[in-house]
Amino acid sequence: MSERIFIGVAWPYANGPLHLGHIAGAYLPADIFARYHRAKGNEVLMVSGSDQHGTPITIRAEQEGVSPQQVVDKYHATFLEAWDQMGITFDLFTTTGTDNHREVVQDLFNVLLSRDYIYRDSMSLPYCHTCHRFLPDRYVEGVCPFCGYESARGDQCEKCGKPLNPTDLGNLRCRICGDIPEIRDSEHFFLRLSAFQDKLIPWVEAQTHWRPNVHHFTLQLLRDGLKDRAITRDINWGVPVPQPGFEDKRIYVWFEAVTGYLSASIEWAKSRNTPEKWRDFWGEDVKAYYFIGKDNIPFHTIIWPAMLTGYGDRALPYDVPANEFLTIEGSQLSTSRNWAVWLPDYLESYEPDPLRYYLSANMPDTSDTDFSWIEFVRRNNGELVGTYGNLVHRVLTITYRNFDGRVPEPGQQDPLTTGLLGKIDPTFEAVDRLLYQCKFKEAVRETMGLAQQVNRYLDQKAPWRTVKEDRTDAATTLWCALSCISALKTMLYPFLPFSSRKLQRLLGFDELDEAAEWRLRFPSPGQKLLEPEPLFRKLEEEVAEEETAKLGRVPS
Repeated sequence: MSERIFIGVAWPYANGPLHLGHIAGAYLPADIFARYHRAKGNEVLMVSGSDQHGTPITIRAEQEGVSPQQVVDKYHATFLEAWDQMGITFDLFTTTGTDNHREVVQDLFNVLLSRDYIYRDSMSLPYCHTCHRFLPDRYVEGVCPFCGYESARGDQCEKCGKPLNPTDLGNLRCRICGDIPEIRDSEHFFLRLSAFQDKLIPWVEAQTHWRPNVHHFTLQLLRDGLKDRAITRDINWGVPVPQPGFEDKRIYVWFEAVTGYLSASIEWAKSRNTPEKWRDFWGEDVKAYYFIGKDNIPFHTIIWPAMLTGYGDRALPYDVPANEFLTIEGSQLSTSRNWAVWLPDYLESYEPDPLRYYLSANMPDTSDTDFSWIEFVRRNNGELVGTYGNLVHRVLTITYRNFDGRVPEPGQQDPLTTGLLGKIDPTFEAVDRLLYQCKFKEAVRETMGLAQQVNRYLDQKAPWRTVKEDRTDAATTLWCALSCISALKTMLYPFLPFSSRKLQRLLGFDELDEAAEWRLRFPSPGQKLLEPEPLFRKLEEEVAEEETAKLGRVPS
């Protein structure tokens, strides 16, 4: 029986290009999961978009002397290009600047307000006399009261992950001019988070399938006690507050951005001329997954569920498989220091599948992992090219040359052949189970383990030699290897879509139909093969040295 799977992916701020931390943290795992479920024939909706109202956009606009909309338009275009090149298959990637999004956000605001989950109150906020304005959360920084991190933001500490208010910080200072702001009162609307604590604790306790880091962190925050949180701010960029007297304020981006999952679903349905179709992905029979980085956990396991609970009749998250962080060459990624590998730069020189493979095999799913160019080259050459690519190429080449470009007719199977064929189904079942559980790194390891076994089988059977001495035995060996390769192609498709489609053609199958491909298909004897081509290319070792040397350079 097919399932309905909703996949919400973190909304990137449209204030700069994507880097590998973004891809490893949320976008690649979400795409792997979406491709897997589509291939199984499940009904999938994967949405996200550019977050254009975050203060990082206004900060970038002020730095560059342009309007926030110009910043958004520039980087939203680069996101769309990157998704296409990298093979990230959103059903809709929109922005928070649409009329549809504004209407959905304001509707949610008004419903929660009418049910007393939103109320009006005054709060103390930093006011900068030098900048002549109240400072939104990301315009201030200071010392985190929980972990002592000295550059914590006014909305959340990047080090310990605790949500914050600007006045929680010690040694408060303006990020723009560096001056110490004055604390003044300003009237705002608040989300009554405290009203949801008793409802959310038993709900979270029941989510035992969540990753331990997500489950434990969320429960600890709930048990520490939820505080009501301001959902408007003193800024003129964002979704207007739908209440008189608040014309110079906007809805807080953290409230607005998570609502984007719902508004994007509605926009997607309208774009298909099926305006009510979005409801299929927000009902009781859907499984909703949210792919994010660990710094976004409380917004998706506490705040968004609270908002949905208050609104009513909307599916709560089924799973929030948040990834840990990706470091670069052993150091924390820093965009300000240009200590990052930017996705557009990577895609200018290299193919997408090698990066998809490396980040999948090295995914920070349970702990931080490191990207290094030396390791990237090693894994590309040793695993992707050496273990898998060479296996495919040598089997196809020997077969094409010696059996008239067709899949050979097998003869009687010896124990080696029978034993290898018997490992295909258990491996496929294991990979299926691991993908369903969002254990992507383990699924890659399981699949590559089968590829290694096929290589050992070929070394023992040596069809390049037996084809001259015993063609029937060589035919059986190559047919067995082709069957294994076809299975590997299916198992690796969610990870390596470009090379899997290429291999599909080389094996003589019709163009890959994603909606029906999560099944084992073996090439039939006599099936016409295409002339072999390498799936991947080996990288020179100098690549690692050259690329590492670029890190930290100020862009020209």
